[in-house]
Amino acid sequence: MYIVINGGGKIGAYLAGVLLQSGNDVALIEEDLQTADRLSVELQGRYLVIHGDGCDSKYQEDAGIRRADVFVATTGQDDDNLVSCEIAQRVFNVPRCIARVNNPKNLRIFKEVGIECVSSTTLIANMIEEEALLGSVSVVSSLTHGNVALAEVVVPRMRNHPNDAGVLASAIPMPENSLIVAVATRDDVQVVNEDTVLYPGDKAVVAADNEVLNEVRQVFRSL
Repeated sequence: MYIVINGGGKIGAYLAGVLLQSGNDVALIEEDLQTADRLSVELQGRYLVIHGDGCDSKYQEDAGIRRADVFVATTGQDDDNLVSCEIAQRVFNVPRCIARVNNPKNLRIFKEVGIECVSSTTLIANMIEEEALLGSVSVVSSLTHGNVALAEVVVPRMRNHPNDAGVLASAIPMPENSLIVAVATRDDVQVVNEDTVLYPGDKAVVAADNEVLNEVRQVFRSL
């Protein structure tokens, strides 16, 4: 995966190190020159350190934001985290944006504009490392005496469908031996029918052979 991080402080540096150690590609944007220089020497793996303002689209583009799977804002300023995530999300259509929120009173603002927000560094790392990403698959249970699993699939921000209008569940080209059986939103859970529409952030419950779970993930990533 390719992850762009805005903020090279203790949290951003720690997160970059964890992700690099797991074999991911990371670009880190840091405004302080001394910090950027230090990180360019200390980090290990496939990384890029950009000296600049992560709230500026120019520096986000220098960091390769157009091919990023995830954008994470970890600065100590909630305003900067909000603005940088909005640019990544709305200008560059990054499928998933995660922001560190320093003041719990600001959580509502982030959620209202559709940005995931957390206050724990460890939680951010786990969200990425455990593939709580676009089109991620989390196996809920394996059905008795068989090869079939029930899995939750997070619907990503979509690149090939309008996010506001969503996509019909029946129009998603599911692999053979897999089926979307239900969808969970923030407010409700319903069995899928021909009129069911999926939106970013929904969780699709899929029944599938274990062998095709990776294909299921790829289908949702390509929405």
